[in-house]
This record gives sequence, C-alpha cells and structure tokens, in this order.
Amino acid sequence: MQTWWEGIQQQFYINFIQDDRWKYLWNGLGVTLQLTFCAVLIGIVLGVILAMIRSTYDKNYQEMRPGFGRFMLKILNVIAKIYLTVIRGTPVVVQLMIMYYIILASSNNKLLVGMIAFGVNSGAYVAEIVRSGIMSIDSGQFEAGRSLGFNYVQTMRYVIIPQALKNVLPALANEFIVLLKETSVAGYIAMQDLTKGGDIIRGVTYSPFMPLIGVALIYLVMVMFFTFLVNKLERRLRNSER
Repeated sequence: MQTWWEGIQQQFYINFIQDDRWKYLWNGLGVTLQLTFCAVLIGIVLGVILAMIRSTYDKNYQEMRPGFGRFMLKILNVIAKIYLTVIRGTPVVVQLMIMYYIILASSNNKLLVGMIAFGVNSGAYVAEIVRSGIMSIDSGQFEAGRSLGFNYVQTMRYVIIPQALKNVLPALANEFIVLLKETSVAGYIAMQDLTKGGDIIRGVTYSPFMPLIGVALIYLVMVMFFTFLVNKLERRLRNSER
C-alpha cells in the first residue's frame, strides 16, 4: 500500500522532475524578477516627476506671479491628479489588459508591455510616496539651495530630491515588494512568468496542489528575503541619523 510520503514524492517527481518541468518555474522566476525590477525603475522615474509637479504646485502656486509658468504648472498638476486618480482607482490587471489589447496592441513584446503597464501603475504610488518625502523637507533647504546660486529645478535636483528619497527609501523598497506580488497577474496576457509557469505544469499534470504550492512558496521566500533587506536598510538609515 502506497504511503502518504510516497504519494508526495511521486507527485513531486511528476510535477517537477519528469520532463524537466521545474524549468517552467525557473524560467518564470527570471521573467518575474526582470519584469519587477524594470517596472519599479519606470515607476520611480514617473513617480519622481509627478511628485515634483504636485509638490511644486502645493508649495509655490499661490505665491507665483500670473503668467505662462503659473498656467503651465496648473495644467501639469491637473494632468498629474487625473493620472493618479485613474491609475490608483482601477485594478492593475485591467490596466495590463488595456495596455496589451488596446494601447500597445501592435507590439509583440509581451515583456515590454508588462514593464510599461506595471511601471505606469507603480508610478502613481511612488509619486505619492516621494511627494510626502518632498513635503517633509524643511523650507529652509530651498533657501539654502537658492543661496548657492541654484534655480528652482537645480535646487530640487541637487538638494531636495536626494534628501526626500533617503527619507522614503524604506517605503519605496516596500513598493517593490508589493509590485513583485502584483506581477503574478501577468499571465492574463499570456506572459510566462512564475505564476503562469505553475499553471502550465498544472495543465499538463492535472495536479493543482504541488505546482501552485510551489509557486506560493517561491513568492513567500522572495518576499521574506526582500523584507529582510528592507528591515536591514531601515536599521542602517536609523543608525546613520544618530
């Protein structure tokens, strides 16, 4: 009579060892990490730009003289608010499918489409994180930048943004972890990421337990690893401020 442990071993062999099916998970893991790292970079670039627009409007709009600059800042702020409202108010899987089936329907590069879709989504959340960091910087730092001969853009670039990013670095790292888990819906556009790799194995072996548990464990290990790095980063930042 087959024991419970022997059954587990047989299922493990069928799902992962036979026909090298473990490669679906390995290759999918590579796609997931590549997708996440590139998307978070896009999100940081978009987020910093949006945060600069929003914080500049909040800090300076009422004091600016009427003119073209004041008008353009108002327009850019309205566009930024619409972007943030739409992206944060709709599911990421819907945004992904809109990007793949409508906006970039002519592209055959699913990985690129995924990077852009998840990057655009992440940018909305990064923007609010960075904006809170900018707003937390003392106004005297702006005056210090001006006293060095910097204009407003140079002050933001060389004085304010570096300090703001340092303050919100742990939050940005947590956004990376959230994004890592959100990319699990990339299979909706037939991208063979980690989750899709597990689903392919399930479709071949008709055994959902082992491949799906395997995928869940891999995500869990990655999240625990990156959480450990974030906690270590937070401790280092706290120690550097003492």
